[in-house]
Amino acid sequence: MHNFEKRRDRYNGYTQFANPLINLSFTLTVPDLRPYCKAQQLPPFHVFLYCVLRAIASIDNFMYRELDGEVIRIKDFMASYTVLNSDNNLNFARFDMTDDLALFVERSLAAKKVAEASADLINTSAGLSPLDHKRNVYITCMPWLELTAIEHPIYLHKTADIPALAWGKFGPPQDDGMMRLPLSVQAHHGFADGYHIHLLGEAIKAQIAQLVA
Repeated sequence: MHNFEKRRDRYNGYTQFANPLINLSFTLTVPDLRPYCKAQQLPPFHVFLYCVLRAIASIDNFMYRELDGEVIRIKDFMASYTVLNSDNNLNFARFDMTDDLALFVERSLAAKKVAEASADLINTSAGLSPLDHKRNVYITCMPWLELTAIEHPIYLHKTADIPALAWGKFGPPQDDGMMRLPLSVQAHHGFADGYHIHLLGEAIKAQIAQLVA
């Protein structure tokens, strides 16, 4: 928690706000992972998700949470994302995070299959312990849209401390081997500033570059 203490006064300030959230939407330029995915026979969404989650875990500012009136740093989080079920209604896939890419994709696809098959809303936070509830990162993808902005549903803004990320359609391949996509990042402003969201974008880019090198 040493790094957090350096911004304790910022946190104390933003906790006085009715809405302490920062939400930025921007175009992210990353190495085009689709040729790699095709060669490895891996689905691009799940590989990109893997890189996003590993990038989040690498930056302290996205690992802070509020619990029992104090700030903690979680050690890990569950992998999860939104899925459309057979009725084209929202559902949630959730599985144990792993740094093994092949195992990650295997678990992600299995969780997706379960979420798609369920007419009921599953994998919500109901039934989780207070600590496990905090071991979340909210992920959604709208691959049909060139996303320009998003406003996430918030139960209570003042206590919303779990980062939420959304992205839209992958852009066409670029001549330089890169691709562009719209990304939105929401976080508690007591924990993260625009600079840290920039760092997250750079970390995602680095994760992909390392993977496809």
